Amino acid sequence: MRNALRTLKPTRRLTTTALTVVGTAGIAATTLAGTAHAEAPAKPTAKPAAIESAASTAQHVSAQAAQAAKAEDEAGGQKYADNLDGWIREARAIMAKHDIPGSYEGIKRNIIRESAGDPNAVNDWDINAKKGTPSKGLLQVIQPTFDAYHVEGTPDDLTDPVANIVAACNYAADRYGTMDNVDSAY
Repeated sequence: MRNALRTLKPTRRLTTTALTVVGTAGIAATTLAGTAHAEAPAKPTAKPAAIESAASTAQHVSAQAAQAAKAEDEAGGQKYADNLDGWIREARAIMAKHDIPGSYEGIKRNIIRESAGDPNAVNDWDINAKKGTPSKGLLQVIQPTFDAYHVEGTPDDLTDPVANIVAACNYAADRYGTMDNVDSAY
């Protein structure tokens, strides 16, 4: 957007500067308000601190864009957010390539029940934990199950959100037909 200067009242001016970044980074805006007397022209209100603030905002937006660019789909260059929604969407894209069933709603419902959306969740109290193999990750998978149902092309890391979802859905498809059929601990 371009700088716009408009008079709101005879004694007040408002200057707005907005930086727009295309993509998932979003829009950053800095608003500077200043006052002037009706009888004297207003002096510019942008000072070095305001310019530094705008530059800092631009750097933050640029860092967000770089982070979003890292979360790309392995084949099509599709970008996914680094959050629960993005992890589920990326996992479903990989699952589709490997004919692993599971709806967004079914996966999310099970994630919320199992880990409340925490990819680093660890169950250290159930029977699996007592046997030395605690359930981990978004869908609380144990290491032997992850190893058996890991899908090539995803990280070989039990707590990687996408790898955890895909392996758990692969297991649920084998055992229950789809993750959508799972309504309790599995």
